[in-house]
This record gives sequence, C-alpha cells and structure tokens, in this order.
Amino acid sequence: MLKQALTGFLAPAPHRPRLPDEEVRQLYPRYRFAILEATFLGYATAYLVRNNLAAVSRDMEGALGYTASMTGAILTVTALSYGVSKFLMGSVSDRSNPRRFMPLGLLLTACLNFAFGSVHSYSWHLVLWALNGFAQGMMWPPCGRSIGHWFSVSERGSIFAVWNVAHNVGGGLAGIIAAWAAARWGWEAAFYFPGLLALVGAGYLAWRLRDTPQSVGLPPVEVYRNDFPPGTQETREQELGTRELFVRYILYNRYLWLFAVANFFVYVVRYSMLDWGPYYIRTVKHATILDGGVAVLALEFGGIPSTLLMGWISDRIGGRRGMVSLLCMVPILLAFVGIHLNPPGNLWLDTTLLGVVGFFVYPPVMLLGVSALDLTSKKAVGTAAGFIGMFGYLGRAAQATGLGWLADNCGWDSVMYAIYLATGAAIVLLAFSWRIRPRA
Repeated sequence: MLKQALTGFLAPAPHRPRLPDEEVRQLYPRYRFAILEATFLGYATAYLVRNNLAAVSRDMEGALGYTASMTGAILTVTALSYGVSKFLMGSVSDRSNPRRFMPLGLLLTACLNFAFGSVHSYSWHLVLWALNGFAQGMMWPPCGRSIGHWFSVSERGSIFAVWNVAHNVGGGLAGIIAAWAAARWGWEAAFYFPGLLALVGAGYLAWRLRDTPQSVGLPPVEVYRNDFPPGTQETREQELGTRELFVRYILYNRYLWLFAVANFFVYVVRYSMLDWGPYYIRTVKHATILDGGVAVLALEFGGIPSTLLMGWISDRIGGRRGMVSLLCMVPILLAFVGIHLNPPGNLWLDTTLLGVVGFFVYPPVMLLGVSALDLTSKKAVGTAAGFIGMFGYLGRAAQATGLGWLADNCGWDSVMYAIYLATGAAIVLLAFSWRIRPRA
C-alpha cells in the first residue's frame, strides 16, 4: 500500500491539451525562468544541509572526542550513500514529477539535520548522516530532468553553467552559515538553522516547480525552439523502461564510463578541499573557525565566473566538454602545490589559491554532469547523471577515508601528495575525451 501510494504521489503529471500558439509564446519564457530559478534555489538550499558538517567538524571533535579518522568515516558513509542514491534515485526521478520529488528530498534532509544536531552519539551520527546522504541524492536528478525538458541541446552548456552556480552559492554560504550559527549557539546550531531554511525551501519548490512542458499544455522544447534533430521527436518523448535505461543508455555506453571514471578523480580533488580545507588551514595554518568558513566561501565563489564562462565556451566549440575539463585541471595542480608550499602566516595566499582551485574545479564538475545528457536521451538524464555522479561520490568517499587516515597516521604532507596523484589521474583520463562531442 505504501509503495503504491508513493508511486502515485510521485507519478509524472499528465499531459494537458495543447494551448493556442499565442499563449505558448507568452507562457514558455515564464515557465523556463521559473524552472531555472526554482531548481537553482532548491539545489543551493540543499547544500546548506549537506556541507555544514565540514565547517564544524573540528568543534565536534573537541566537544565529543572524535578524531580525524572518525570524522572521515562519517564523510565516507555519507558520500557512499549519496553516490548510490544519486544513481538509484536518478532512475526513479526519470519517471517522477519533480514538483513533488525534489521538495520531498529537501524535506527529508531537513528533518535528518534536526536529528543529527540533537544527538551526541557517534553511532547515531554515522547512521543519520548516511541517511542524509541518501536523501540528498534526490536533489540533482529532478534538476537534470527539469532542465533537460525545458531547455534544448543547443543551449545546454550555457544554461547548465548558470544553474551550476547553485553549487557555489549554496556551498559557499553553507560554510559561513554553519560557522556563524556554531560560533553563536554551539555546533548543534550548525544543523538546526540550515534545517529551518531547508523547510522553507521545500515549500517554495512545491509551489514554484512544474513537470514537463506538456504537463502545462506546452509543446516539447525542441518544437518551441525548432531545435529537433531530424526524425527524433517521437523517440525523445517516449518514457523509457528500467531495462532500457540501464542497459542501452548506461552499461553499453563506453563514453559514459570514461567520464564516470574521470569524475571519480575530479571529485577526489573537489572534496579534498571542501571536506578537509577548513580543517587543514585551522590545523596546519593556524586559522580561526571563521577563517575556515571564509576559505570555503573563496573556494566555492571562485567557481562562479569560470563555470559560466566554460559552459558558454563548451557550447561554442561544439560541446567538447572533455577538452574544456582537461584544460581546467592543470592550474588546479599548480594551486595545490602553492597551498602546500606556502608557510603558516600567509592566510591571504592560501585563501587566494583556494579561490583558484574553485575557479577551475567547478567547470569540470558541471561539464561532466552535462555530458550525461549529451551522451543519452533527456528521458534518461537522471539515470546517466546519477551513474557519473555515483563514481564522483565514490571518489569523495575514498578521499574522506583515505585522507583522514593519512592525516592521522602520516601527516598532512602525505595528504597533499595524494591530492597531487588524483589531479594527475584526472588529467590523464580526460585526455582521452578530447574529441568527444554530443551524440547526434
């Protein structure tokens, strides 16, 4: 009964009769803006209740007696549950109404944040943050489904670049908000206050989002923009079965596998500084808790202009996302070397170099997700993006456990060397994607 009720609740909205052409011309731009704005704000809000742990992990260690390895274990189970959920929930999202699916995910993650802040048990923290990771896996797939249905292939890189800034806005504010709340009321408030904001966000999404254009009486976006590849209109609008989603569009797609494995190492690089950056500069560079929040803000906001620029460039050069991603990884390696060699006392330089990392790491994060839509159908975007994202969060899990263990047992120099290796591996793999373009 529960499964049937949930399936019915999440089912895609039915198609409505086609509106007159004049109404189509008036309504389409409004709905497109609403979809982009709502998914942007919703995903940014999700980061407030996902990335808040890193900002107060050191304070929790002091209050609860946790070690870096214990914190790393919490981050690991979260990354694993998120990666698996992003893949599984991606396939569910491809056959669900995002107006209900996405608010439900944000509501669940808000409740789990309240629970996390209210307990002082390591075992419960492991379980609750793993469940939070699973609930967070419900957030990206409906965004991908929505953008895939409301924006066409010729504008995909630019639109996803704009939307992807939500990562930076939410991720940057998460550190500042969590650090501010913890400094004022204690580490527990770093989970209560963002949880309240997520509840408001869930209500906003339920009001603002819509399902496909056809659900509100509009034609497919390819028809609206006259951007259909010849002979593909009917197949693009067919819902796909589970077997077709997983076999045809995932398992037999060698390019998708290449991007997925590359994403593993890109996420090691990305989250090495998001998960451990505040901890690193507070431990090695003797920064304060608010300095750690500012460092995360620099890392996240550094990616905003570059994401917009690189998304636009990738469209202008025929959708060669792998080429642009590769060119972004090289300066990241140089910035990490600079952070490693910079002695304590020059926090301005560490913050600047973290901004450089953010400037160049977020375009690959965005472009590898866009490649999922490039290489599949818009009816399979959640599943394909979830597959690439699953490898990414396996990378996050590997760095959370591995870097935490290295920090405790071998020191922070070994942590930086491991980051060098991951960055180099991403560069090598992306070299094989240099000529890959969106499929016809």
